[in-house]
Amino acid sequence: MERTGPRVAQPKEAGAVTAEVAVALPAVVVLLAVVLGAAALGLSQLRIEEAARAGAREIMRGESSDVVEGTVRRIAGEQADIAVQSNGSTSTVTVNTAVDVPVLELLDVSLSARAVALPEQE
Repeated sequence: MERTGPRVAQPKEAGAVTAEVAVALPAVVVLLAVVLGAAALGLSQLRIEEAARAGAREIMRGESSDVVEGTVRRIAGEQADIAVQSNGSTSTVTVNTAVDVPVLELLDVSLSARAVALPEQE
């Protein structure tokens, strides 16, 4: 004969769900931290890529190095390292920055982006 009502926990099963949650919860928290850290890392990479492209556009327009650096710093942040190199026909803007994500700061990850520009022809 089968029972169709709610299941009553037997004394030997009491607390089993609590123990399972206690074991699984730290793993879920770590996984969530890693996923959020990876998302923040991706957004930081996109930000410095946009900063490098903006700096290259400023060079294409013939702006001074102060304007280029100001534009890149405004987008990438004050902590970014900026290098502008010219070799005759092209100019390269390189932006490097350290990761400022709380979980990933322990890994000492740095990000880099580069954009190449041809000055406008007059």
